[in-house]
Amino acid sequence: MSLSVPLVTIPARAGKAVPLAAGQRLRVVNTHGQQVVDTWAFVADDLAEFMSMEHTRPHLGSLYPRVGDVLRSNRRRALLTLLEDTSGGRHDTLIAACDRYRYAMLGCTEPHANCTDNLHVALAELGLRTAHTPCPLNLFMNIPVDDGGGFTFEAPRCTPGGAVTLVAEVDLVLVFSACPQDLVPVNGLACTPTEAHFQLLPGTSA
Repeated sequence: MSLSVPLVTIPARAGKAVPLAAGQRLRVVNTHGQQVVDTWAFVADDLAEFMSMEHTRPHLGSLYPRVGDVLRSNRRRALLTLLEDTSGGRHDTLIAACDRYRYAMLGCTEPHANCTDNLHVALAELGLRTAHTPCPLNLFMNIPVDDGGGFTFEAPRCTPGGAVTLVAEVDLVLVFSACPQDLVPVNGLACTPTEAHFQLLPGTSA
């Protein structure tokens, strides 16, 4: 990877949307190592088709996507492929995007930034709108599941600079949210959300 490829900031507690052409690669960087990045993909010419975790999991046969895995839409079409992963390899496909209702249930009495709002604000910045809030691919989120089906919210396994590289299978709009969660330790034991970054890379991998 060329070091000259610029980094685009996903601000702490906020979202960022970006078009991604078929065949183009994008690298998501966990800059400080402990930040969850909620990730959505929408088909560029039809936002009613979007990356769907519940449709992807049966094709993977796993709760955790790995290098080489294909992420599919609600119409079961291939949208993204996971090409590289230097993050520790643990990403979540189960947990819905945080929202104002989640924070209220956690005891927050004031308005709180959340990934659901970040998704729609980021799309609006591109002049786009959707009625859907799909369950995201939660990059770097560590949700261990035990043999009995129980799970816990744990700090990411990632270290600073850990990253994943994705390639678009069709023209897409990607949306990222640097998750604002600061009441449970999904963004590290300090519960302090930080910025993350992404890089748009040319072409497909060799």
